[in-house]
Amino acid sequence: MPVAHHVLRHAAGPAAGRPALRCGERTRTFGELAADLRAGATHLAATGTRPGDLVAVSLADPLDTLVALLAADHVGAVGLVGDTGWSVAHRAEVLRALEPAAVVHAPLPRGPAGSGAEPHADPGPPPDDDRPAWAGFSSGSTGRPRAVVRTRASWTRSFDHVSRLTGIRPGDTVLVTGPLASSLHCFAAVHALASGACAHLVPGRPATTAALADADVVHLVPSRLDDVLDSLDAGTPSRLRTAVVGGAALDPAQRTRAAAHGLTLVAYYGAVELSFVTIDTGTGMRPFPEVEVEVRPQPGTRLGQVWVRSPWTSQGYLADASGPLRTQDGWCTVGDLAEVPDDAAAPGPLLLRGRGDGAILTAGATVVPEDVEAALRPVPGVRDAVVVGAPHRRLGAVVVAVVEADDRPGLRAHLERVGRSSLAPAQRPRRWYRLDTLPRTADGKLARAALGALVAGTDPEAEAGELTVLR
Repeated sequence: MPVAHHVLRHAAGPAAGRPALRCGERTRTFGELAADLRAGATHLAATGTRPGDLVAVSLADPLDTLVALLAADHVGAVGLVGDTGWSVAHRAEVLRALEPAAVVHAPLPRGPAGSGAEPHADPGPPPDDDRPAWAGFSSGSTGRPRAVVRTRASWTRSFDHVSRLTGIRPGDTVLVTGPLASSLHCFAAVHALASGACAHLVPGRPATTAALADADVVHLVPSRLDDVLDSLDAGTPSRLRTAVVGGAALDPAQRTRAAAHGLTLVAYYGAVELSFVTIDTGTGMRPFPEVEVEVRPQPGTRLGQVWVRSPWTSQGYLADASGPLRTQDGWCTVGDLAEVPDDAAAPGPLLLRGRGDGAILTAGATVVPEDVEAALRPVPGVRDAVVVGAPHRRLGAVVVAVVEADDRPGLRAHLERVGRSSLAPAQRPRRWYRLDTLPRTADGKLARAALGALVAGTDPEAEAGELTVLR
């Protein structure tokens, strides 16, 4: 959590009494938060934590989690948040692999009561920007989570760009709508605190809706954006002016709906390993400031691999873990795919087509799941759709569609008609399944890996609800 110094600086000035963190009924001003992080840092140091140590945080309460991360940062350690949805055995396995110097599994001591009444002492000199200051998990589209480590500068030096592009300013209330184990939501909270805004932690749909009236900006994934737009359509009072959306592509209809409420959408594409890559303020995905992007063509396909050269990229994985990150002469990629531009000299917006390891190779053709999903989602009765590959002895893989929809006659026939009219033969699903609700990860993204394992039969313990054949 590379912003403890920012919090201390705000607490030393006029912002000391201004709200910095909210979660449920709990609120901490910048002054109170500064006292808490100092008390927590004293506790960590007294129990043996030293600069450079890895400190794993395993707390259910988001506010306590954020305080622990700030305390670890103040000591000079590297904070790492685990997913509270992991089983005990899985958490133990991850910790054995990473061997953190300390594990925070109980809230750290708080600062003295009334500590926010007066500004705190000067925060001292800024910390070293080039030292590791945060680690976060990334599972990619498949496989076990792996921990990515980043320097302080790879986060904090992008803050001015993010503030300018999103319009976040001191005194704003910023809704953070997912778990801090997600880098998307952790960055949202970090940036809000550094900017002098209040980070309102509301992981959950009901809490998000209830918080709209007092929020200026919200950070979320596209599925949670639909919840916010539904609430606004229903007349929920709100002063929201901006929604910052990451994690998946936006549907054009979402921009139309947002505009009807005077809500500006700022969408971005990135990865835990790469941080920000492109940003879209309404004219398509363009490189984020100070980022260079290349789409390197792949033989036999119209798609290319996205490579990035940027000051915001990570240092790689902890514990020598393997992962999709590859580096070459200062450039990095995680295997994401995009359309190769017709004019390399003036490439225009980046048109993403998913993760390379999510592409389906069937009978020699490369099928990008997002292309098929985009054709299926507009069908009446379909709330959402996921396309995955299932192994096939002759074809290598076949395309499988799982739709979130009610059980109604004729739906499959309608979907197949749409497929015949709008999809190439290789793209058309060979198998169809239905779910009342598609499974999602803790941060709201579609759980593609779980569905893929289920329909492929490679994980008999995978759970995805009542998966039924669509007839």
